[in-house]
Formats: sequence, C-alpha cells, structure tokens
Amino acid sequence: MLWLWIALIVAFLVIEAVTVQLVTIWFTVGAIGALIANVLHTEIWVQVLVFVAVSAITLLLTRPFVKRFTEQHKVPTNADRYIGKQAVVVEPIDNIHAKGAVTVGGLEWTARTKDGSNIEKDEIVTIESIEGAKLIVKK
Repeated sequence: MLWLWIALIVAFLVIEAVTVQLVTIWFTVGAIGALIANVLHTEIWVQVLVFVAVSAITLLLTRPFVKRFTEQHKVPTNADRYIGKQAVVVEPIDNIHAKGAVTVGGLEWTARTKDGSNIEKDEIVTIESIEGAKLIVKK
C-alpha cells in the first residue's frame, strides 16, 4: 500500500499541475494522510478511512476560501449588456411572419416577442433575452 499512496500523491499532483482550477489538491492531502497511516502500520481499511476523511475535511475547510478567490465575476459583454434595456421598434414585430427589428445602442437587431404578440413601429420595448442573433422583447 505504501507505493499505492505514493503513486496517488504523484498522480494527484500531476493532475493539479496541468489543470487551471484546484481539482485534486484535497485528494493529495488525503493521500498524504493515508501514507502516514501506512507508515504507522495501520490496517488497510484505516488507511482508506484516513484518506476519505482527510480529503473530505480538507475540502470542507478550504473550498469556500478557494472558491472566493477563484470565482470569476461575470461582466456583461457585447450583446448581454442590452438585456433589461429599452429599444425602439423600427420594423413592426410579427412572429408569425418572422418580421421585426429594433434599435438599441445605435445598432439594429432582429426582434421577436416571447408571447407572440405583435408590436407596432416606434413603440418602446424592453429586451428580455437574446436567442442567437434575435432580441426577445416585451412591451
């Protein structure tokens, strides 16, 4: 079992080294705990229990801390920034005939309504979402 724990430590460290996020560091610490248990001549089931317990405890103690520092703040880019904004209808919106356009931020977009209602030209609409290259709007 000594070589198994050493192999697991090395494998977990290699995986950790080639990944961008922390993925196996907790298992590395668990395997080190199991290796220590092996050196102390404990039974195999105790070593496995130490591995699982130390991995779980390490995960529970460090994951919130690590997550806070690795969490990416989503910044709306490109089209996402239009969601929730108002737009002006420049071509009447008619889902059945696949027609309709709005302008927002100086750009013209194809537009459809979520509920299938028609909206006339020059009305103000709110952008609910984006599906492909179409804005989904409501009155």
